[in-house]
Amino acid sequence: MDIFFLGTGAGIPAKLRNVSSMALKLLDERGSIWLFDCGEATQHQILHTSIKPRRIEKIFITHLHGDHIYGLPGLLSSRSFQGGDTEVTLYGPKGLKKFIEVSLSVSGTYLKYPLKVAEITEGIVLDEEDFKVETRMLEHGISSYGYRITEKDRPGTLLADKLAEAGIKPGPIYKKIKNGENIELEDGSMIEAENFLGPAQKGRIVTVLGDTRFCDAAIDLAAGADLLIHEATFSGGEEKLAYDYFHSTTLQAAQVALEANARKLCLNHISSRYERQDWEQLVKESQTIFPNTVIAEDFKEIHIPLDKGEAN
Repeated sequence: MDIFFLGTGAGIPAKLRNVSSMALKLLDERGSIWLFDCGEATQHQILHTSIKPRRIEKIFITHLHGDHIYGLPGLLSSRSFQGGDTEVTLYGPKGLKKFIEVSLSVSGTYLKYPLKVAEITEGIVLDEEDFKVETRMLEHGISSYGYRITEKDRPGTLLADKLAEAGIKPGPIYKKIKNGENIELEDGSMIEAENFLGPAQKGRIVTVLGDTRFCDAAIDLAAGADLLIHEATFSGGEEKLAYDYFHSTTLQAAQVALEANARKLCLNHISSRYERQDWEQLVKESQTIFPNTVIAEDFKEIHIPLDKGEAN
């Protein structure tokens, strides 16, 4: 489970930061990639990575400002040209469906794969066997959502040695026990799966926020998250400017992480007014409140391990 940043800047493309997009790589978990936002030139950024557009299964849009959606029509079109034939589902605020339909229609674009658009409201927008995604409305002047991605708990490690000691030979029965199923043997005795499994593996939580002022909804979405990705368009001390433009500062992002008891904070959506030599100072500002802070950069990857240790 990895987060890969494709664009980490605010508003307009810059030499060091493209506009917003990030990929949640779930290659081991489900063989797919989920994209969060798709600003202009996202597909150009992808060309410099190992990401395959045909692997993109779901795209979550936080809000409809151009720096978060202008790359969508091109990416969807190119995915079709590149042989992608599996279904893609888009999630985002009301208006997303119209944007996609008009963009594809006026450009004469035909997709060779099924495309679904789910216009969301607050609540659970996805609940599948392995993952759940919840949203809350943030504060950004237009409808802007944050996403809480929760990996469901997994059964513990199969205790194969203990099964062998009980006289149960390897085979399909092992998979059923691994999945938590109780098994009745031919002699009528029952095998309780929990007796042959190690402790359950706690699922991971990643919170991806759209553009927002400091707000309670952000804290709720980030509660106990292994990784919180929070916009930090402005530096500490620029709280009035951040408020006026419906954004957050480094200190406000850190306060959200602290109050939410998150494990790690990644500052994202950085204004182009801050050059590379300024980035370390932005991190240090946040670390005065929340020590385990890093800053997003284009092509940076953060791994979220299963053992609940520190994301790296």
